[in-house]
Amino acid sequence: MLRQLSALQAQAPPPPDLDARTAELASKRTRLPNERAEIVRAREGSAEACRQATQRLAAAEDELSAAERNIVRVREGFDATDRGLNDKAGGQQEALRQAKAQHQTVEERKDPAYLNIGRHLATRGIAPPNAPHLLHDVLRHRQSVQRHHEHREQLNVLSAQIDKQELRKFYFVIFSILILLGIVLLLVFQSPPKREWLPRETDAILSLNAERFDRDDLPKKWRNEDFWLQTWPGLIGAASQTPRLRIPGDTSRVTRALTTAENSPPREFLLVEARDNISSVVRTIAEDRQFEKRTISGLPVWQRSDFSVARVGPKTLAVGLPDGVDELVRVRLGLDADLQITGEFFDRFQALDRETTLRLISRDPPGLIRIFHPIFPRELLDRAQLLGLGVSLQTPAKARLLLRLSSESAASDLAKSIHDNPTQWLRLEQSDLPLFTAAPEITRQHADLEIRFNVPENTARLLLQRIAKTDAPPPATAAN
Repeated sequence: MLRQLSALQAQAPPPPDLDARTAELASKRTRLPNERAEIVRAREGSAEACRQATQRLAAAEDELSAAERNIVRVREGFDATDRGLNDKAGGQQEALRQAKAQHQTVEERKDPAYLNIGRHLATRGIAPPNAPHLLHDVLRHRQSVQRHHEHREQLNVLSAQIDKQELRKFYFVIFSILILLGIVLLLVFQSPPKREWLPRETDAILSLNAERFDRDDLPKKWRNEDFWLQTWPGLIGAASQTPRLRIPGDTSRVTRALTTAENSPPREFLLVEARDNISSVVRTIAEDRQFEKRTISGLPVWQRSDFSVARVGPKTLAVGLPDGVDELVRVRLGLDADLQITGEFFDRFQALDRETTLRLISRDPPGLIRIFHPIFPRELLDRAQLLGLGVSLQTPAKARLLLRLSSESAASDLAKSIHDNPTQWLRLEQSDLPLFTAAPEITRQHADLEIRFNVPENTARLLLQRIAKTDAPPPATAAN
């Protein structure tokens, strides 16, 4: 304030409000001692308040320490009381266990005495007053026990009377039957499913799905035509002579196995599989006096002039010429070797069964001309080692041709040739009818070819006639 006053007086010229400002500074200077005294008094009051707060805090800490000491003392008292109660409870539990053990001992010693008393009273016919119905139960139980003892005594007497040698024979017979049953079950489970029991010399198989012939579109359309009345008996062969068996009405499949060897005349083996059990058919044949019965290793065969019938399965009949039926029976009994059809190619052909009406497979394709009228071009038959054909007679008719060639390169060349000129390869031999209506689909897998195509109706009709050998005979050629 003195500096402000000196600076104010040193100004020249002096400011107009010099007197007012000088008076204001003088007034502030006059109040300054009073304000300083007030500050001193306030500072002294704050120190006193701090001393009082410190005293109160010390008193509170003393009270807290006293409370903690009381808590510790009370807790120690509770712990001592708890230990005493636990010790007392343990002693009571031990005493209870000893009392229970003593009670159990008394009960165990008491039960035999009570049981003896109860048996004696039951023997005398005296019932307990509080449960008179128990006497009847006890007497009934005694009777059953007595009967059991008598039965055991009788068994002991019979066992002593049995001849040991006869008993050994009985056990030997039972053991032999069990071994034989095990061998039979082993053979049954190891037999391949859906096995075609055909002779080993079979070269071609023609399988006709009778159910599909009964419901497919084209057979229904042709059913009343003259050509079908001639073609159908030619397709099923000697199966049409089976008594009391309507084909295709009562059958599910007709399988014709044929031989095509050059050095021997063609032979045919024919199997007919019925839709239901064929016991009625067999009974009708057995009652027919025109048939003579004979057996091959216990399996009956009925023969009438040049036609024989034998049952080779629950739903399967072997029919045809006597020598063919006899060989089928021997194959089924395991006396002759059967045809082992294995391999991927045959497996793929077997898969055609459910979706095709007619199946034809040959492991001697050139030999097909010796058992059927010409179907495929001779050049195609000469190149193939195996040939399979599946035909579905729906509308339109569909065919699936499987070929196995000598090598992968031969299969590739033939596939390219068929793709470039399908008319040369896929046509009925000695006719102008192609086997396809549109370009065929060709698939090659290693040395195997699979060809799919739709078949014209006229071609399908002539194809069946060629297989049944009911078409007009083609002109003789050097190839024939």
